Amino acid sequence: MSEQCTQSENLSSTQNQMARPTESTESSQSVQPINEDLDAMIEPKLFENPPPVRNYPVYWWRVLVKLFSFFIFGLGSALISVIAFPVMKLLFPHPKKFRTAGHRFISYMFRFFICVMTVIGCSYLTTPDKKKFRQLKSKVIVANHPSILDVVMLISLIPNADCIVNAYLSGRNILHLIVCQLYIPTSLSHEEIMQRCAESLREGNCIIIFPEGTRSLPGGQHPYKKGAARIALMSGCPIVPVYMGGNDKRGLRKHDPWLTYNTRNMWHYAAYMKDEIFPEPYKNLPEPAAAKRMTQAIHEVLCDEANMDYIELY
Repeated sequence: MSEQCTQSENLSSTQNQMARPTESTESSQSVQPINEDLDAMIEPKLFENPPPVRNYPVYWWRVLVKLFSFFIFGLGSALISVIAFPVMKLLFPHPKKFRTAGHRFISYMFRFFICVMTVIGCSYLTTPDKKKFRQLKSKVIVANHPSILDVVMLISLIPNADCIVNAYLSGRNILHLIVCQLYIPTSLSHEEIMQRCAESLREGNCIIIFPEGTRSLPGGQHPYKKGAARIALMSGCPIVPVYMGGNDKRGLRKHDPWLTYNTRNMWHYAAYMKDEIFPEPYKNLPEPAAAKRMTQAIHEVLCDEANMDYIELY
């Protein structure tokens, strides 16, 4: 009898021990939906721990070349604003013709700037879709935003590129005259921005938008905003997602110190055009729901997890 009692006590204690992990599992399952929501907002952390610098002379040369490239960019912007644009206004007095010529001129100058950066060993751009980019017309271009030069790369590929730019660039700085005359600043009201975008798309331009609204953090992407989806739904123009891949853009990311660079290689930008997202399947939904679902579709295409094949570690 004593042995049976001992066995029954051992059996009950074993059952209690087995029940405890079940309770913790159930409690973790009850919290799972919250964790899933958080995971959906936080991308996998890329480029957090770069390898050590192998060749310090080459590394610091690239840092100097980076600073020189930004000096060239600023000087070129000033010359365009003071010399090129006044001449173009004389040649193209009509505002629409001036904007068309201005967009193509800036695209050409950005291509030249990228060639200079390639020659001096700062950065280079590759894409398997160069002809497709040149032929785009009346499209809403959405892209991830890992670095400060993303818009330069995209405009160099798209001759008729228009874009919504940060209000800071339309303030009192060297880019003021270019931005205010050619592009759409965020300092405008929502209605004015939508009107300007619709007008630009009707003229055959492509609107470049970064759904994150700012550069990505080093650890991953920000939640996407619905502006691009709203513009596509309002205009009826399809969205063309573009993933900006390549290697680590250390030194060009948000909050990076100026005197930093990729620890191993030149900056490599690789632009990949994805399948178009059409607004028609969302037209029958209420506008808020349609914009939300279309934005989710954009995120599914452009999130880092769906594009690991286009990411180089260093």
